[in-house]
Amino acid sequence: MKEKWNGFRRFVDGIHPVRLVALGYLSYILFGWILLSLPFSMAAPHVSALDTLFTSTSAVSTTGLVTASTGNDFSMLGQILILVLIQLGGLGYMTFGSFVVLSRSATLSDRRQNIGKTVFSMPQEFRVDKFIRSVIAFTLITEFLGSIALFWAFSCAGISNPFWTSIFHSVSAFCTAGFSLYDDSFESLRSNVSINIILATLSYLGAIGFIVFVDGWRCIIGKTTRLTLTSRIIITTTLWLSMAGVVLFFVAEPSIQYLPPHERIVASCFQVMTSITTVGFNTIPTGGLSPASLFLIIMLMVIGASPSGTGGGLKTTTFSALFGMIRSAIRGRERVTFWGKEIPEERLRLAIATIGFYAMALIFGCYLLALAENLPFEGLLFETASALGTVGLSTGITATLSPIGKLIIIMLMFIGRLGPLVFGIALFLPSQKNDKEIKEDLAI
Repeated sequence: MKEKWNGFRRFVDGIHPVRLVALGYLSYILFGWILLSLPFSMAAPHVSALDTLFTSTSAVSTTGLVTASTGNDFSMLGQILILVLIQLGGLGYMTFGSFVVLSRSATLSDRRQNIGKTVFSMPQEFRVDKFIRSVIAFTLITEFLGSIALFWAFSCAGISNPFWTSIFHSVSAFCTAGFSLYDDSFESLRSNVSINIILATLSYLGAIGFIVFVDGWRCIIGKTTRLTLTSRIIITTTLWLSMAGVVLFFVAEPSIQYLPPHERIVASCFQVMTSITTVGFNTIPTGGLSPASLFLIIMLMVIGASPSGTGGGLKTTTFSALFGMIRSAIRGRERVTFWGKEIPEERLRLAIATIGFYAMALIFGCYLLALAENLPFEGLLFETASALGTVGLSTGITATLSPIGKLIIIMLMFIGRLGPLVFGIALFLPSQKNDKEIKEDLAI
């Protein structure tokens, strides 16, 4: 028995870290699928095995697209299981296991260190073991405080069962999962400013990424004198994209023109927030938006959140690297710099490869979905971008998809959780490469 166990450990140790991460997420999905398919997880007998697989994948990938009602079709145990899958998916594969190891020993093994670097894209000056401890602590504290704030807001709004509702939506918001116990998401609470602000705050905290908060804490306690280049780019890019998106949505979207000014502003801010953080909640019907607003949301969903956060998409740093390359080309410069700091060439190559893989996955996924479904192309493109970006917004076609269409969306959500480039690496298994020492780093 011991020899078999040692043989299994040698087999696992021989697996490429990127492929091991992919297999880890796949194991989460399959485990959740099995448990969600059992009678104790269901409140409605009509939920099919494909729908529970869809739900499990959506939860682990923190997407939020659903083909079965979370609040009505699943029992309390089923909802708890969905929340556990969301938490595991939001933290990332190996994070919880590594935290358990760290609670019993001072450091991680080299194997876990390598896997941690795969799961968390971070500047080289960050240590994986300390980073994971910080991630767990920050996550639990934020979700706890979010639950308290939402409990107060839901109680004031007269929401039934505010205790469980606040816990569920706090975790779902921070993990940018977009799962809601209400079939209309938060459309009925569009005018509730406090709930909108709390959900938006939790979503931004999850999407900005753990790098920024670990980095900020290091500055506060005096370990460093300034934020890293990665953190400054993340904050600046997120801020500018959010402000530009709100202005464009506020001015151009016809469906909110009839709202009172304060509701119009809140609705615009929330819709842009839910797109760029990839949380997937909504306070206005997505299917009723104009083509221009849908295209704006698609662009924000494609850019997405930030590295080492809970959101999906290309990531703000990848978008910033592309912007920097375009700017340098226009100015006739060979180097790409931000605030006087040069971006390493290998990081720029990684950004280009990421954009290329993402574009191929988006185009190919949309093509397959168009082959499988006889639906308007606009809705299919939106659904594809939402699934690949792990956003969860939909124009209302998710539940009407055919079994083949649902399988395509499941694959896109899985690819989106891994990242198209990581998914490609997991398939082709390139040899490891050693990054050169660099003075300033940018996490892609």
